[in-house]
Amino acid sequence: MSKFGRICLLVLDSAGIGEMPDAAAWGDAGSNTLGHILESRTVNIPNLQAMGLGNITPLKGLAGVDHPTGSCGKCTLKSDGKDTTTGHWEMAGIILKQGFPKFPDGFPPRIIDEFVRQANVPGVLGNVPASGTEIIKDLGEEHIRTGKPIVYTSADSVFQIAAHEEIVPIDRLYEICEIARKILHGDDEVARVIARPFLGSTAENFKRTENRHDYAVPPPSGNLLPLLKDAGLDVVCIGKIASIYDGMGVTEELTAKNNDQIIDVTIPGSQQ
Repeated sequence: MSKFGRICLLVLDSAGIGEMPDAAAWGDAGSNTLGHILESRTVNIPNLQAMGLGNITPLKGLAGVDHPTGSCGKCTLKSDGKDTTTGHWEMAGIILKQGFPKFPDGFPPRIIDEFVRQANVPGVLGNVPASGTEIIKDLGEEHIRTGKPIVYTSADSVFQIAAHEEIVPIDRLYEICEIARKILHGDDEVARVIARPFLGSTAENFKRTENRHDYAVPPPSGNLLPLLKDAGLDVVCIGKIASIYDGMGVTEELTAKNNDQIIDVTIPGSQQ
């Protein structure tokens, strides 16, 4: 049996190919991102088609092929949850029987009040589920006036803190994120606390910077990454992947802040 000299595992976020059996319980009935994209427009993806994407399920404008160049199929998540951490952990062999907590109505006073006290901030803005780009447009100017950090969450189990780099310096933002990470334990242990710094002068030109930093819950030790590392193999993580595993089993972390950088780091010279 031949052995691979290298394995590249690429994760395409927001590229689902159909709902799971329990989708309705998560508010995702009818989900099919790829299917809906192909229904709405013409998409030219010959390499994925040749590998067998169209063989997995009927997709408009994307026929199956007789002899796929790759193995193809679809899987469902066995863990309880649908967030980033749960999915990535399961790919490394970690099955969660109880998912990370989510806060669809914002974080309760017991969390926010303790965060304000321990972080010594003048209060918070937001405390709602929101798009990270939209909430800085809505609350960024008030944040500049008041110095209050913007706290928000999402469909994932996350506690995100947005702050203007000239109002809350990066080191200070990281410090209050670390405080939040220590507060959020037990039943409130969200999967990630995320620092979301931004710059700009008004709602029209606020833009998130590349100084994002994630504070993740350490995964159980018996997962694929440390097993590979202990076997003497390189485990190279690109972008945010190392932070999702809290660095466990990672032998090298390569920085990449957007899709183009991720592709270029994975396949050097591909953007030329």
